[in-house]
Amino acid sequence: MGGGSVWVRQLRMVLRRLIKCSLRDYGFCLASLLLLSLASLCYQLNGGAPALLLELRKFLGNSSFLDGYHHEPTKVLPFPSQLVYNRVGKCGSRTVVQLLRVLTERNHFNLINSDIHNKTRLNRIEQMELINNISLGDQPYLYTRHVHFLNFTRFGLEQPVYINIIRDPINRFVSNYFFRRFGDWRSEQNHQIRTPGMKDEERYLDISDCILENYPECNNPRVFYIIPYFCGQHPKCRDPGEWALQRAKENMNRNYLLVGILEELEDVLLLLERLLPHYFKDASAVYHSSEYKKLGNGTNTMKKQVPSPEALKVLFQRMRYEYNFYNYVKDQFHLLKQKFGLKTRARAPNKKYEIASQVESPGPSHDDDDNAWLQDIYR
Repeated sequence: MGGGSVWVRQLRMVLRRLIKCSLRDYGFCLASLLLLSLASLCYQLNGGAPALLLELRKFLGNSSFLDGYHHEPTKVLPFPSQLVYNRVGKCGSRTVVQLLRVLTERNHFNLINSDIHNKTRLNRIEQMELINNISLGDQPYLYTRHVHFLNFTRFGLEQPVYINIIRDPINRFVSNYFFRRFGDWRSEQNHQIRTPGMKDEERYLDISDCILENYPECNNPRVFYIIPYFCGQHPKCRDPGEWALQRAKENMNRNYLLVGILEELEDVLLLLERLLPHYFKDASAVYHSSEYKKLGNGTNTMKKQVPSPEALKVLFQRMRYEYNFYNYVKDQFHLLKQKFGLKTRARAPNKKYEIASQVESPGPSHDDDDNAWLQDIYR
């Protein structure tokens, strides 16, 4: 019994020493664990991968734990902070860009206006480089360039909000035909020649002869112009046909907040003011101001002529897919106007954006009379 008592006493002494040591070390370990936990939480709230803590970050909102860290999450703005206007050529884009230069000063957004005008189709590397450069812009930004639709998600980036404006396809074609040859009022006043390398034989080629004699400039695929801006960078987007048409409609419905028509530009601006006020607040007031009108007058294309009725009919048939898309856009635009209480009403043609003041866009031919649509061409 005596030996057993000694053994018990010795065991108690060992346990006391262990307990004393463990309590002290336990406190130290607990403090260390707490600091590590706080550091881990701070890191994960700053963009760590665990889904649970990501959800916790959403619940906590802006945490003071993020103070002092360089990799802060992107500030979430209460409106679209990435806007792309992949403007279609000769659809009023210079008029709109001039307006944006005024609005960027008033509304404090970053306007990124590319000076590249003649490269709308990009290979994969060029797409990736451009998309990365756009995404690095200081937000909120509005990027604008003549370029076919770009799919940001293909390269793992967030898709921006798109907007655009199109116009009657034949009016656009005629405007571009004479703009290439004679420029606009501004270049006329400055005695500038837009295409100095163009031979006079081509410069003064009658537009009706160009259409009826099947010059490449007045035939497919050159007149298949608007749809690729919405179809995208796929090679098939350049081929006039149903595939490109349907893809353009799908991209428009999925990625574009608004596609307006130039013939109703004032209503386009009203809708943009309501949909994107942080960019387009006061757009209508600026557009109607006397100071802005002085700037806008310089964009009128010079020496435009009206093709003959026969040439218009041929051109319309070549542009049937373009008109299908244009009419679809116009219908969607009018539905959006109705939702915002803007009435679509008959109005006099806007002289600035028509082939001539007495010319209207040709409509589709009727089965009972192939020439019926031509009756209202001239008024």
